[in-house]
Amino acid sequence: MTAIKPMISVEYTGNATIVKFTDEKILEEKDIKALQDSIMPIIESASGRINLILDFGNVRFLSSAVLGLLIRISKRIYEYDGQLRLCNINPKIYEIFKITRLTKTFDIYENIEGAIEDLS
Repeated sequence: MTAIKPMISVEYTGNATIVKFTDEKILEEKDIKALQDSIMPIIESASGRINLILDFGNVRFLSSAVLGLLIRISKRIYEYDGQLRLCNINPKIYEIFKITRLTKTFDIYENIEGAIEDLS
């Protein structure tokens, strides 16, 4: 049995929770489930509104199932009246967001600073 390595690091700033994906590849169903099991409790443990920033800086490859996870995360955050920002997305991955029109669904920023700055 292999241990599931932590796939995220979490940082709390003044007005945002930053979740940084630590793996280069997010492809397998079990990894996506592990991510969901890591991120959902962060959203739920924030008492009330959460401003969540997902940092894709390390990610080079992801499967389309990750897009489904992002949509579930997004819905949950909106239920809590929070805000979601994505940043540092690799150009090849950004193309997937464009093709699937998720650039209209998600607020995507070049870097963390831009994402934090824009939180109201």
